[in-house]
Amino acid sequence: MNKPVFKTTGGPKKPGEKPSGNFTVEVRRGDYVFREGDLGTEMYIVQDGRIEILKALKGEEERQVAVLEKGDFFGEMALLEDLPRTASARAVTDCKVIRINGATFDQMLRTKPEIAVRIMRKLSRRIRQTDALLREALNAQPGAAPVQTPEMPVVEKPATGAGPQKLLHASGMEFPLSGSSETLVGRRDPVTGIHPDVDLTPVDTQRSTSRRHAKIYRRGGKFFVCEEIGTMNGTFVNSERVETGVPVEVKPGDELQFGLVKMAFHGE
Repeated sequence: MNKPVFKTTGGPKKPGEKPSGNFTVEVRRGDYVFREGDLGTEMYIVQDGRIEILKALKGEEERQVAVLEKGDFFGEMALLEDLPRTASARAVTDCKVIRINGATFDQMLRTKPEIAVRIMRKLSRRIRQTDALLREALNAQPGAAPVQTPEMPVVEKPATGAGPQKLLHASGMEFPLSGSSETLVGRRDPVTGIHPDVDLTPVDTQRSTSRRHAKIYRRGGKFFVCEEIGTMNGTFVNSERVETGVPVEVKPGDELQFGLVKMAFHGE
């Protein structure tokens, strides 16, 4: 499970990069993978270390907007649009990154649905942020009528605190379910800004769980688990594979498995 998911050909390296095998590039701490404004024909997957994404604002120095770790991707926008880089990427630590060219990226989208779904979620988040900034700017203009978007659904905000139900790992770690009607299970994703209610990162040493792996729904006094679109490595209830998008009822004492992570469901 620790083998790289994506491979690409080598090719000439940039200054500050050292070749490491056929598919990876080593980047020293403090060196840039690319800078804002560079032409981009490749994207990257972090194989080891941490990469920070920096954005230059008018009249200000570069500002850190995200820190990426193993398994996270970056640089895909320039590859998709064939436009200059919109931000810079710099190594926070000594890193190894996998370089993805256009041909490999096309094959990756066809064979690895999870990466395609993550890219779509990342783009969706950017659209929402842009929409919010636009409405804020328009509402700030003197005499402007408030900009409303009635076609947008109202998102239910989860209640604060955790519910009495929880997932129990063999290590003894407990993961309380959200106090709202649904609980997202997965791993934190700095690329898309996803912060699941149940973050399995501490117990998923092999990174077998998808970032948005599954949701546990509360409907009255019953609970259901539903696998998210693009999930890899499967979701299981009592060793039975769950079909993507199909809710399956779970009861106290049931064994839930997300990827390779097995948990016991505890009710009230």
